[in-house]
Amino acid sequence: MILSASRRTDLPAFYPTWWMNRVRAGFCEVPNPFRPSQVSRVSLAPQDVDAVVFWTRNPLPILAHLDEMEDRGLRTVFLVTLVGHPRELDPHCLSLERAVRAFGRLSERLGPERVTWRYDPLIMSQATDAEWHRRRFGELARRLSGLTRCCKLSLVDLYPRLAPRLRTLEGTPHQIEAPLPDAGLLRDLVEMAEQNSIRLESCAEDLDAFGIPAGSCIDADQIGRAFGLELSRLQDPGQRQACRCAPSRDIGMYDSCPAGCVCCYAVRDFKRARLNRRRHDPLAATMLPLQQAGRP
Repeated sequence: MILSASRRTDLPAFYPTWWMNRVRAGFCEVPNPFRPSQVSRVSLAPQDVDAVVFWTRNPLPILAHLDEMEDRGLRTVFLVTLVGHPRELDPHCLSLERAVRAFGRLSERLGPERVTWRYDPLIMSQATDAEWHRRRFGELARRLSGLTRCCKLSLVDLYPRLAPRLRTLEGTPHQIEAPLPDAGLLRDLVEMAEQNSIRLESCAEDLDAFGIPAGSCIDADQIGRAFGLELSRLQDPGQRQACRCAPSRDIGMYDSCPAGCVCCYAVRDFKRARLNRRRHDPLAATMLPLQQAGRP
């Protein structure tokens, strides 16, 4: 079993104490987001877990726990989102300098095969136009060269539930434009990645025409190479059709990430998410109280 920790929240940034308490207990409980009264017990025992895939914009809070996880026999890989959007789009992200240093510390500890860079999402606006992305991606690719083997590129998905947030950007330089950037930009990103020995792959996108092959964020091949495992190459049927991720068990909960990213699909109300985090009990079996468990 591969654990996803988590598509639903930034667990390494905001819930590392809860996570380590559950690791020590050997299990956690996860409510069904469609039927919160239905709660599953998920083993965190090393013999039951092939690997833990952490998704984060800020790995700093969990760095202190890496040795204990390794000593307990948990195999970990990290997906680290690093774009450095303006604060209007990503209000609580690390500064670019701190984010790059954090990425470097993680890679130096685990090795570049176990730390993947996510350029996610690629947002087009007047403030983040094609030239902005060329400069930003090029700078990051140079600074992350040797620290990672792969970058996963994702375009922004403008879900209907994001409409109230997007309206606050209308008439500003940060108003989000059509998701698909021009072909020239995408081809330039491929070239910049290759120049720095980084594979550029897409995340749940069809970008083959631009030289960007489809990738998988929860990547059975990557995990297998890193730990000498033979894992199933099946696709996770519970994800979007274009998603190529391997099957996994997500242990996060929606409406629990207070980071406030404008394009976040996992939070319907940031005030609610901040309140949920304040109310969460790091000693509880579930990340949030069960009454907060529904899908946004």
